[in-house]
Order: sequence, then C-alpha cells, then structure tokens
Amino acid sequence: MEYRRLGSSGLKVPVLSFGAGTFGGKGPLFGAWGSTDAAEARRLVDICLEAGVNLFDTADVYSDGASEEVLGAAIKGRRDDVMLSTKLSLPVGEGPNAAGSSRSRLISGVEKALKRLGTDYIDLLQLHAFDAGTPVEEVLSTLDTLVRSGKLRYVGVSNFSGWQLMKSLAAADHQGYPRYVANQVYYSLVGRDYEWELMPLGLDQGVGALVWSPLGWGRLTGKIRRGEPWPEGSRLHDTAAFGPPVDEEKLYDVVEVLDAIAQETGKTVPQIAINWLLRRPTVSSVIIGARNEEQLRQNLGAAGWSLTPEEVARLDAASATTAPYPYFPYYRQEGFARINPPVV
Repeated sequence: MEYRRLGSSGLKVPVLSFGAGTFGGKGPLFGAWGSTDAAEARRLVDICLEAGVNLFDTADVYSDGASEEVLGAAIKGRRDDVMLSTKLSLPVGEGPNAAGSSRSRLISGVEKALKRLGTDYIDLLQLHAFDAGTPVEEVLSTLDTLVRSGKLRYVGVSNFSGWQLMKSLAAADHQGYPRYVANQVYYSLVGRDYEWELMPLGLDQGVGALVWSPLGWGRLTGKIRRGEPWPEGSRLHDTAAFGPPVDEEKLYDVVEVLDAIAQETGKTVPQIAINWLLRRPTVSSVIIGARNEEQLRQNLGAAGWSLTPEEVARLDAASATTAPYPYFPYYRQEGFARINPPVV
C-alpha cells in the first residue's frame, strides 16, 4: 500500500481508506447503504489492515452515531494500529445547538464521538459543513483547545466552498490556530467540479483531498449501462435523490470507456475509476466502502498499479465538462492560460 502525506502535514495516510458509512444501518439513507454489525465490521477491518489500509472514516450523523459505535467495537484492542477520522457539524437532533460548529457543539460532539469510538483521541476531525452562523475565530479557537488537550491530532473540513475554506485558513494563520490539512470532497469521473476551485486551492495551501463517493454515488460499479434499467437491488433506487446529480449521457459515455479499458486490462470498472482518481493532483486518499468482503477486496485492487497515460487521456476526454465561469476562460483562451494555467 502506498502512503502519502495528508496535505502539507506530517501525517502519512494510505492512498485507500475505508468509509464506515455502511456500519450500523439506520434510517432511509444509511439503512440502504448497509447494516454491518460489529462482528462483520471487525472482519472488514481485518482485511483492510492486512492490505495496509489503516485509516477509517465515519461521522456522527452516520446512522445516528451507530457507525461510530460499530467502528469503535471493530477496532477494540488495536487502537494503535489504526487512524480514526470522523466528522461533525450536521444536525444530530432538533435542539438549537444540535447543529453547526459552535464551541458548545464542537466540544460536546467530540466528547460523544470519543465515547462511541471507545478512544481518548481522534486522529482527524473534519467539519462536515460550513457553519455560516458561527465566527470562524470561534470555530478555530475551539479546535485549537481540543488539539492542545490531546483529543484531536489534525483537523480538516468537508463540503466547504473555496471562499469558506480560504477564509478559515487565513484566520488560522493570523491567529496561530491549527490549519485545516484535509478537505473531504466529492470527486469522481462523473463529478469533476472539485477541479475548478478546490483543487487549485489545495495545491496552493497544502490541503489534501480525501475523496468520498469515488464511484459517483454507486453509478460506476460496472452494473449500469446505456439503455438498461438499474439492476435489481441497486441502492440507487432508494438513495439517488440524496446524492450528487449526474448527467446520464455523460455517465454512459464514461462507462463505455471504462468498459473498454476493463476488457483491455483485466481490471474491473470500479478499480479503473478509483485508480484514475489516485493519479489526480492533491488527492491524498480515496475513501472506499463495502457492504461485504467481496466488494472490499475488489476495491482494494484499485491500488498497486497505474493506468497508462493513454488510458488516462481517454478517461479524461470522456469525463470532461465545461468549466463554469469564471474558470472556463483559463481553459479556452491562450491569454488567460499563460497567466494562470489550469492544474489539470
């Protein structure tokens, strides 16, 4: 397993990490993802560790905390062998302080996460969304306190826009607070919006990407093709409305190229889609999920080899979309490109 530094931090993470969203299985979304119990989770953790995958990601909203509880049970007795990443800020109740990143929410959220995970520290805490109602200085000072207390080791964000992340980084630098070193982002062959603003920001500011939903919310599994209905049992029947939108014609264009490369290489469609992500700038780790051992072993096969430049070019062409304003001039017009060339 290859390891990379998480952004500009000193922490090394595996290029593949495991997402525990399938653990617990409560509610309409997470219940459709999976309902892995502690015994099954322990087996999946065993397989990950055997392959060199030692970073496990979860969140307090995943199955109302059950994901953290199951993950905590699965790693019991081997805390030193794993790195734990969790997220908070999204609503976990109806109370006025049950959502956001206020000092109250952060402190109580971390304490509850520690208890559910069965540990006294979290390797990486990420804010699950930007809280526009709380001053960034309050957020950062609280995270600083939690880092200094030893309860957190690194901090990051997820689902922030460029200005939100840059404002936070500037405030951290000005006040001497811990900088965000990770940005957990949606990025896939059928969702390349990350490239327009957040990727250049990550390169400039040393923020590493942890990629969620690398298979386009389950669309790049090799089971969805042009002119065919979604297969029976696909979680898309129940969860498509929760995920990022995907242009169907673009999806089929990408799948056809993936199918062709799969036939040429003997790799699976998911392995190729994930391997493409591992070649992209700023990507520190791609988060893979699995409802069973077979899925996990297949996804683990995405690492340890590389697509050829020609194969990457074919996937780039099939998945390319027009950049939104104000970015498209830098891709289309020579004068803009000479001043500030695109990073991809």
